[in-house]
Amino acid sequence: MTKDELKERFRQFSLRIIKLADAMPQTISGIAIAKQIIRSGTSPAANYRAACIAKSDKDFVNKLKIVEEEIDETSYWLSLIMDSGMLPKSRVEPLFDECLELCKITTKSIDTFKTKRDF
Repeated sequence: MTKDELKERFRQFSLRIIKLADAMPQTISGIAIAKQIIRSGTSPAANYRAACIAKSDKDFVNKLKIVEEEIDETSYWLSLIMDSGMLPKSRVEPLFDECLELCKITTKSIDTFKTKRDF
C-alpha cells in the first residue's frame, strides 16, 4: 500500500467516524462519547499526513506513534459503543474491524521503519 492509498484509507475512516458520531443517541453519555470519538477517530488521518512530510526520522516516528495512540483510543470507544448498545453492533463492527486493521498497519510501519533505520 502506498502512502497516498493509506492517506485515503485514513480519510475514509475519518468520514465514517463522523457519520457514526452523528448517529449517536442524544443522551449525556452518547454526546460525551461522540465528542471523544470525533477527536480520536479523525486525528489519525491528520497525523498520518503530518508524518508523510516529517522533517526527520525521529519526527516521522513520533507522528506515527501519535497515529497509533489515537487509533487505539478509537478502538476503545468503538468497543464501548458496541458493548453498551448505544448503536447496533452490526453498524459499528465493520468500522471497529477497520480500526483494528489500521492500528496493525501503523504498528507494523513503526516497527519496520525502526528496523530498517536501526532506530
